Amino acid sequence: MEGPIYRYLADDHARLGNLLQRVAADPNEIDRAAYTEFRAGLLKHIGMEEKILLPYAEKRRGGDRLPIAGKLRLDHGALAALLVPNPTPRIIATIRKILDQHNAVEEGIGGIYEACEELAGDEAEALLGRLRSAPKVRTAPHVDGPQVMEAAKRAVERAGYRLAE
Repeated sequence: MEGPIYRYLADDHARLGNLLQRVAADPNEIDRAAYTEFRAGLLKHIGMEEKILLPYAEKRRGGDRLPIAGKLRLDHGALAALLVPNPTPRIIATIRKILDQHNAVEEGIGGIYEACEELAGDEAEALLGRLRSAPKVRTAPHVDGPQVMEAAKRAVERAGYRLAE
């Protein structure tokens, strides 16, 4: 079922995927402008899911979370942690690996987008309006250092992944 909520969020995945391709198009240099746009866009997308979509689904289910919600939140935490330090090829590769699996769970048959579309029913347009009006996320400057990378590594591992080599 690909209704308006599904289509809006899946199209945003595609837009973010295209930006990530641009980020790493040259293996010798990260496209910083594309990365800045990708980073802000991914944080906004995560915010839409965390602050609007998942709480909406939980409310419509009488307070019960969607079964996959916990895993998605771990993925979101890992992705957000990877956006803190300046981008490196290793960070970009890890983000790509997580998004490949994460997006498939959200967009796949029986995925969260389909579930939310069904839960919304005749409220789908109103929910879509809330998603569309989600504010941009202000991004903080990057922070580098061993503690930052160790925290990112732990977040990635909690979500069931490993940092790319």
